[in-house]
Amino acid sequence: MSIYKIIELVGSSHVSWEDAAQEAIEAAKGELEDLRIAEITKLDMKLEDGGKIAYRARVKVSFKVHGFKKYAETLGPKSYAVEEE
Repeated sequence: MSIYKIIELVGSSHVSWEDAAQEAIEAAKGELEDLRIAEITKLDMKLEDGGKIAYRARVKVSFKVHGFKKYAETLGPKSYAVEEE
């Protein structure tokens, strides 16, 4: 049995929504191990001063949690995903 934690990140780019999502994933890859799934849940734009647009992507990312098996039952149902290996 494996345990996966799910977090939500927001990436931002002045180029595109795709670049904004990639920024979020790159940030996660730099800090987390064993990334599993990324799901884009929302796209929006922020209108900045001077008419510049910031594309934003909200991304849910799951990653494997190591050494957490015996504590899985104490976590809430939205805190983790279990996958049989």
